[in-house]
Amino acid sequence: MRRIQADQITKVVAKLCIQANTVLRPDVLNALKSAFSREKNKRAKHALQMIIENASIAKKQGLAICQDTGLPVVFVEVGKGVLVAGSGIEQAIQNGVVLGYKKASLRNSIIQDPLRLKSQKPQFGPAITHYEYSNSNKLKITVLPKGFGCENKSKLKMFLPTADFVEIKKFILDAVKEAGPDACPPYVIGIGIGGSADYTCLLAKKALLEEVTKSQSHKVTSSVLRLEQELLQDINRLGIGPMGLGGKTTALAVRILTHPTHIAGLPVAVNISCHALRSATAIL
Repeated sequence: MRRIQADQITKVVAKLCIQANTVLRPDVLNALKSAFSREKNKRAKHALQMIIENASIAKKQGLAICQDTGLPVVFVEVGKGVLVAGSGIEQAIQNGVVLGYKKASLRNSIIQDPLRLKSQKPQFGPAITHYEYSNSNKLKITVLPKGFGCENKSKLKMFLPTADFVEIKKFILDAVKEAGPDACPPYVIGIGIGGSADYTCLLAKKALLEEVTKSQSHKVTSSVLRLEQELLQDINRLGIGPMGLGGKTTALAVRILTHPTHIAGLPVAVNISCHALRSATAIL
C-alpha cells in the first residue's frame, strides 16, 4: 500500500494547472512548426508564425497561452495500491485547481448555476474529474484546460448500427465545416466511437490527450488508423486553414478512441480543440 498525502496532490494539481496553461505541449508545438515549414499561403504562414511566437512568449514570461484558460478537466488514474490520506482525493484536486489558477492569475471562468449565467460572479472551480483504476501503486493525474470556443463546437450523433465509414466521415467533416474559423484552427480533432452517448463523448475528449506528432501514437486497429489518416486529409482539403486564413493546415491531427457498443446503435462524438491544445501530466 502506497500512502499519498492530500496536500501533496493539491500542490501537484496546482502546478499542472499552471504548466498546462502557460507551456504548450511539445508535440503540439512541433506539429505547429511542421505545419509552418510546409505552408505556402503567406497569410496562413504568418498566422502560424504568430501562434508559435505566442507560445514562446507565454512559456518565457509565465503567461497564459490563451485568455480563455478553460474549464479544467482532470483525468485521474488511481492505482490499487494507493491510499490518499487527509481530505480525500477529490477535495485535494479541487483545492489544487483553485490554488493553481489563483497563483498564476489565470481567468476565473466557472459559473456555479448554469441557468443563471448573467447574475453570478465566475469562480475558479469546480473542475470536471474523471477517474480510472489500474493495478499499479501510482497515481497519475492529467489536467486538460478546455477552452469553450472549441468546446462549444462539440457534436454527438447516435448512428444506426448499419452506418458505414462514409456516413461517419461526413458527420465529422460537417462538424469541422460548421466550426469553420470560429474555434481558432489549426485544430486537433478528438473522436469517440462506440460505448454509450455519455461515454463516447468522454472518449472524444480523452483522444485529445494522445500525442499528435506520430502517425500512430496509441494502440488502434488498422481500420481506425486508416480512418484517422483519411479524415486528416479530407479536413485539410477544406481550406479553412490557420485562423481561417486558408492554406494547407486546418487540422494538425485526428485522434480516435473506440469502445464496444450495443448492437442497436453506434454513438459517435467529435471534440474539437483549438491550436492551443493544453494538457500536463504528473505521476505520483
